[in-house]
Amino acid sequence: MDSHKLRAFSRLEVVETGRRRRFSEDEKLKIVMESLAVPRLVSATARRHGISRSLLLTWRRAFQAEAARSSFVPAVIVPEPPPQPPQIAPPPARADQGRIEIVLARGRRVIVEETVDPEALARVLQVLDRR
Repeated sequence: MDSHKLRAFSRLEVVETGRRRRFSEDEKLKIVMESLAVPRLVSATARRHGISRSLLLTWRRAFQAEAARSSFVPAVIVPEPPPQPPQIAPPPARADQGRIEIVLARGRRVIVEETVDPEALARVLQVLDRR
């Protein structure tokens, strides 16, 4: 009954090529920074750490993308300036300060600035009195 079954493998061998290494983010960063130190050290750095050149280039691209995405601006801490004594503000000017109000017959009012030309004001008042 077994004659109709095909056997693809007569013998199965498991060859161990070595354990898979895991690098922490700090180790990756250290290796990437070493490869960026001097131009054309990618292959030499990869050989020194026992990794492939393509893996190191992948880490470098990831590092550069992360650096471009989260660039920091250096912060400078300066001492706080001493408090200034409170400034006393002058009292607010009244809205009618410098104005003259003249009440005419029949409830008419004329409001003019104190710097008005008296002759011109007299002519205006004469015209208003006639009406």
